Amino acid sequence: MSKVIITCAVTGSIHTPTMSPHLPVTPDEIAADGVAAAEAGASILHLHARDPNDGRPTPDPDVFMAFLPRIKQQSDAVINITTGGGLGMTLDERLAAPRRASPEMTSLNMGSMNFGIYPMLNRYKEFKHDWEKPHLEGTKDFIFRNTFKDIEYIMKDLGEGHGVRFEFECYDVGHLYNLAHFLDRGLVRPPLFVQTIFGILGGIGADHENLMHMRRIANKLFGDDYRWSILAAGRHQMSFVTMGAMMGGNIRVGLEDSLFIGKGELAPSNAAQVAKARRIVEELSLEVATPAEAREMLGLKGGDQVSF
Repeated sequence: MSKVIITCAVTGSIHTPTMSPHLPVTPDEIAADGVAAAEAGASILHLHARDPNDGRPTPDPDVFMAFLPRIKQQSDAVINITTGGGLGMTLDERLAAPRRASPEMTSLNMGSMNFGIYPMLNRYKEFKHDWEKPHLEGTKDFIFRNTFKDIEYIMKDLGEGHGVRFEFECYDVGHLYNLAHFLDRGLVRPPLFVQTIFGILGGIGADHENLMHMRRIANKLFGDDYRWSILAAGRHQMSFVTMGAMMGGNIRVGLEDSLFIGKGELAPSNAAQVAKARRIVEELSLEVATPAEAREMLGLKGGDQVSF
């Protein structure tokens, strides 16, 4: 078995500041949390940006550039920038920061989908900021858009134009087939980094049978041409990454995916989740990949080829 790549998704665009005092919001917080996560064992850092004034997701490249160079200077981690952005962002807004930064990796959602996070409204009576409640409520009538045209555009713009490799985010079985379509057309090349995602309302459910099914279909479609990774939302996070690691997969943790480190216990940091995931991997007699090993496994261009 290959060494296990640990990705840490540091802040995301799902959770809001009310939900945890430990969610990094400002560039200082995102940089510090990212560096600490790398020191704890994460070889890839998946990054979003937030408005430092109120924590809302932002596509502003200037905000990204307030923390990207600092993380690069203080760690060897692979920087992976979102192209999913946040609710309601246009495609050009979502691509603004990756175009500016020309990173080694970006995420790439492999299809349009309902993306419901409104059930979290039931957990909170009051919110710190006015934008938070409408942000959650809006997902009752929200479709995350990535059409075949959008996906092809991103592959050509970032992949061909910037030498970016992708974290292909697959929220359901159909997304695997979408990826196979683009592989067959020659718009992407192996090794593919396939991130299977469980537990988002609108995507495939967090059932262990689904984890095994997604693995079977990915094996059928991609054979030896891919590296498999697993993430699960909320309380399913650690059980799913444990099962995934046992099945030969790589894993993703971080406060984007879950705010907790145990039942009813908020994670004090991204690094705490990474450290727990690393302990799990090592107690399974597996080894954690370094950033250099992750770059080799995924065929990345190298940290010296980015624009930050």
